[in-house]
Formats: sequence, C-alpha cells, structure tokens
Amino acid sequence: MAGRAATAVKSKTKSKPKARSAAKSTAKAKSTASAEKAASAAVATETAEKPVRTRRKAKPETRTRIYWAVFNQSLKRVAVFEFDQKVEAEKRAERLMKSSGDHHFIQKIKATVQV
Repeated sequence: MAGRAATAVKSKTKSKPKARSAAKSTAKAKSTASAEKAASAAVATETAEKPVRTRRKAKPETRTRIYWAVFNQSLKRVAVFEFDQKVEAEKRAERLMKSSGDHHFIQKIKATVQV
C-alpha cells in the first residue's frame, strides 16, 4: 500500500495551445520553405557522390555425395562403397568380422566432390 501512496497524481486539466500571431506564422513558413530547398539540394548531391557498389563473388558450388563406409571397432575406415552398393558393403563387413573376429559396421558418410 505504501507504493500507491507515493505515486504522483496527474492533473485532469488540459492546457490550451496558445494562439500565434500572423507575423510569426508567415516567418516560420518562409524559413521552412528555404530549409526544404537546401535539404533537397543536399540529397541531390549525395546521390551523385555515392560510390558504386560491386557485387560479391559468387561462392563456388560445393557438391556432396553419400557413400557407404565400412568401419572397424576403433572407428578406422576400412572400405568405401558407392551409395547404391549397400549390399556389397554389408557383405564386406561380414567377411571382415569372420576373418578377423573384430566387429565391423557400415555407416553413411558425406564427401565433397569437385566439380
């Protein structure tokens, strides 16, 4: 409750704008007209002096391909096959598991291709 008592109360009376004399209003109109002319002249010179922007170089297109890779237990890549040769990659992993006794698995990898 202490917070409400500390707030200031705004007065409800509105102040009326003062009337200007005719001489003051015409002088102000003349000064604003000359200021507008000066501003438009400044804008015209700014547009002529702006430097020409150059376009950035287009980034070279990077292309990626997906391959199947056979890995051993220590995550060393043993063989790489094209994406449509998944069956061959699985066979290779099975053959390596039987021959060495270590676990081998296949996983997708992405590689960048030079255009």
